[in-house]
This record gives sequence, C-alpha cells and structure tokens, in this order.
Amino acid sequence: MRVGLGYDAHRLVAGRPLILGGVEIPYHLGLQGHSDADVLAHAIADALLGAVGAGDLGQHFPDRDPAYKGISSLILLNKIMTIVRERGYHLINVDATVVAQAPKLKPYISQMVATLAQTLRISPEAVNIKATTTEKMGFTGTGEGLAAYAVVLVDQAG
Repeated sequence: MRVGLGYDAHRLVAGRPLILGGVEIPYHLGLQGHSDADVLAHAIADALLGAVGAGDLGQHFPDRDPAYKGISSLILLNKIMTIVRERGYHLINVDATVVAQAPKLKPYISQMVATLAQTLRISPEAVNIKATTTEKMGFTGTGEGLAAYAVVLVDQAG
C-alpha cells in the first residue's frame, strides 16, 4: 500500500465558471487556470501521481501545452488512472478537503462525490469530500482564491 498527498490552489476571477470535483457550482467568480482549474480534481490528481511515484500534474499535462487549454480536469484524472493501473496499482480511497470562504459547498458535495467516484472508477463510499473555511484568514478567507488538499491510498493490483 502507498499513500499520496496532493494540494492545489487557484485565484478566483470573473468570467470563468467555478468547477469543483467536476461539478459546476453557481457563483459569480470562477477559478483562473490553463485547464478548467478544478482545484479539487488537481489535488486528487497530484495525490494519485505521488502515490505511484509518477511525478506531478504539471509534468504530465504542462500548462504551456495548448492541448490542455480549457480541458476538463476529469479527462486528466481519467488519464492519471491509466498511469496508476499501468504502474500496477488500484485506488482504495480518496479523502479531500476544499478550502473556501465562499460559496458554501455543502449542497454540491454529494454530486462531487458521485462525479469523482465515476471518473476514478471506485465506489462513492470510497470518496470523501469535505469543505471548510479559514475564518476569513489568508487568500481563501479573503475570497482571493480557493485551495484543496487530497490524500489517496493505493494498493498493488492483485
């Protein structure tokens, strides 16, 4: 068994959709980035790559490559799951936290869990998503951006 830890953060800006865990969240700001800037999916992606010793998201999908401009992070997660399997592992579970002062994410967490579980090809019971604030401290607390942390457990396929 191996554990991976992932983290991602993006700035909130006008004129972009807010995508978290593959779900569009109604909000007047979205995340700035080369892809859809889904911090939750990116944190999970880095955790998966770390768990199997395969580097990080930027190594596999550089933000200077036009092929990834505006791409759904769910497509990237699907490709990363191929890497996980090719390296002889399967995903046991995901535990992740989104850090955001606003918007409130509780109404969307079950949809994020279902979407991520389908993409990762694991049971929804193996995906846990939490949301928290920083009590108005730091860049997430002031509404400048959002962040996400993720931990995954993988095991050798057998």
